[in-house]
Amino acid sequence: MAVVTGWLAEQDRLAAEAVAYGAERSREVRAQLERGGVSPQDVAGVAGLGPIPVLAKDDLPALQAADPPFGGMLAVPVGALKRVYRSPGPIIDPEGNAPDFWRVAPAARAAGFRRGDVVLNAFSYHMTPGGLMLDGGLRAVGCVVLPGGVSGTAAQIEAARAANATGYVGTPQFLVALLERAAAAGTPLPLRRALVTGAPLPPALRDRLQDGFGVDVYQSYGTADAGTLGYECEAKDGWHVAPEVVIELLSPRDGQPVGGDGAPGEVVVTSPNEVYPLVRFGTGDLSAWNRAPCSCGRASPRLTGFLGRVGEGVKVRGMFVHPRELTAALADEPSVGRFAATVTEAGGRDVLTVRMAPASGCDPDPTALAARIREAVGVRAEVEVAPPGSIPDDAPPLADRRG
Repeated sequence: MAVVTGWLAEQDRLAAEAVAYGAERSREVRAQLERGGVSPQDVAGVAGLGPIPVLAKDDLPALQAADPPFGGMLAVPVGALKRVYRSPGPIIDPEGNAPDFWRVAPAARAAGFRRGDVVLNAFSYHMTPGGLMLDGGLRAVGCVVLPGGVSGTAAQIEAARAANATGYVGTPQFLVALLERAAAAGTPLPLRRALVTGAPLPPALRDRLQDGFGVDVYQSYGTADAGTLGYECEAKDGWHVAPEVVIELLSPRDGQPVGGDGAPGEVVVTSPNEVYPLVRFGTGDLSAWNRAPCSCGRASPRLTGFLGRVGEGVKVRGMFVHPRELTAALADEPSVGRFAATVTEAGGRDVLTVRMAPASGCDPDPTALAARIREAVGVRAEVEVAPPGSIPDDAPPLADRRG
């Protein structure tokens, strides 16, 4: 096990800076410190964060509803922002005016993107920040961005071929869908490099993309709240912790830092972001440490990848789906008695299926319900009508059944 001393010193500096700045500018950070009985002067480094309670991402909707629009977490006037987004949850996310606000450029450079590359960006530019997060990082590198967004598969294939796009950013599942459809039509795409995020990348899918289609694939990891948190280098052996953030891995069992490498823990972020400072922000994602030296020479340790969730949200095709959103979407639909949603995988693609047990004497319309669900959660769902009484009272509203 080896972690470079300079990196540890930088983590301590960032932790102290985030707490001091957050205590000065953020009501929620001050409240966190008060709940933990901590003063800013008590935090000289990462070890001093321990008594401060974790703020869970799943708690943001209630926090923001009680103190709109940002739950007391914004450190600048709303009028100083560049954009405001509404992510699933629902969660309101800010974007400041700094170039590459979410710090995506280091991940793009590590993936091999260079000035002048034409890159298809298949993340949505509508309401949620995904598209502009990646757009900003690519532009900071000097890439030319083709904003595919939520355009259909055929339109993105045509545009990528016309623009001779050699790069791609988006989910790995959509990338394989583009490549397969283009190949089946006899019009292979010029894509040769990809930075994927927002969904798991199983080894079999990476092999298919790299060996089957010749696309050099790299992963990055981040959230709309905290920006880029980790990314792969050329070794492709885990996600290097990104600059400018502190990451702790805390045991879901007792909230204490995990021990040795390989032990799963929740990714908890502290960031001195001038617009949106975070102190012990719980992402709900599970990962583990790999603190062995990396062949690329970077000083930061690596996260081993995505190991599951401790929060209620489930990521489907790059978007979080929350049980409470499904419940709210169906609460005033008199034809629905009970429902249970599952996320599975078929052909490398995420599938959201919602089973409905009708209320007594009712006949639900699956097409109308699917449209209502998509409007609420931003993801297309397959709706199945189940026999009355077939969904037990204790069935979870949303379960992830992907292997």
